[in-house]
Amino acid sequence: MSELNNIALKILGSGKGILAADESTGTMTKRLDSVNVPSTPENRLLFRETLFSSNGMRDCIGGVILYDETIKQTSSKKNKIPELIASMGSHPGIKVDTGAKILAGSPNEKITEGLDGLRERLKEYYKLGAKFTKWRGVYNISKEYPSKLSIQSNAHALARYSALVQECDMVPIVEPEVLMDGDHSAQDCYQKTSEVIKKCFEELILHKVDLKGIILKPNMILAGNKSKDKISNEEVAKLTLECLKNSVPSDVPGIAFLSGGQSEIEATENLNLINKINTTNFIMSYSYGRALQQSALKFWSKNTRDIEGTQKVFNHRAKMNTLAAQGKWSKEIEN
Repeated sequence: MSELNNIALKILGSGKGILAADESTGTMTKRLDSVNVPSTPENRLLFRETLFSSNGMRDCIGGVILYDETIKQTSSKKNKIPELIASMGSHPGIKVDTGAKILAGSPNEKITEGLDGLRERLKEYYKLGAKFTKWRGVYNISKEYPSKLSIQSNAHALARYSALVQECDMVPIVEPEVLMDGDHSAQDCYQKTSEVIKKCFEELILHKVDLKGIILKPNMILAGNKSKDKISNEEVAKLTLECLKNSVPSDVPGIAFLSGGQSEIEATENLNLINKINTTNFIMSYSYGRALQQSALKFWSKNTRDIEGTQKVFNHRAKMNTLAAQGKWSKEIEN
């Protein structure tokens, strides 16, 4: 078993999942503004450190995706953030793309940038303690999108990124996110997501990426947020599983879903239903940002010094998702 495969399995094994705490300073500022907390480096660190030092981390979180600012910060106990995360039995990771920009040739679509100078940045992050990385490609759905150009360009970028990451002895998270913005049906989402994922794996194989040493971070199959044809959670689980079974090579050790606009409970319930019917060999877990942090952030904003209370809220959410990653969650346990 390769070392990369080992790391991937440790991140997602025993029902553990990933805490996506890689919001850029801009995004984190929006989150803090929404709960009336000034966005200073100190406050951003205080909130994240509160989560990173919780029992929920020790019991439920196998990996934390960090942002460039955070991986270089030092905790209030004077240890480096990657050291704090590692001391909780979790792996530090880092977001390495530089964001989605307008795709030349298709101005309504995006291409993720950040390949220039990536090899050097990866070496630095590895020295700082990162064990895995993340890169997100985004795709819109409509009658004409995602275009072949967008599907091809983003798959190519994800593959080049993954090859460089593995060369530097880290596990790449491959995140092709088909957005839920729009009035498309779940069937449209199924079709486009299948196309996007298949093209990603074609490129990954072409770039000689070891599939046993990656984690796939896809969207679930959902109807668009403006769609009139909503489907049941059971249907979401069934379509999501079917899509992945037909698109993902069996070498991939694990799949960690993004929550992509779902509420905390929805993201947990859908993950639970997927695991209840999962007959594949893939570990199916979570890599949630807002769906793990939102309640904790709201609680924390009322009194940023109430570390214990905030951790209690976070621990509950982390525990619910870890149960869902094993198909053991229920509404009764939730409440």
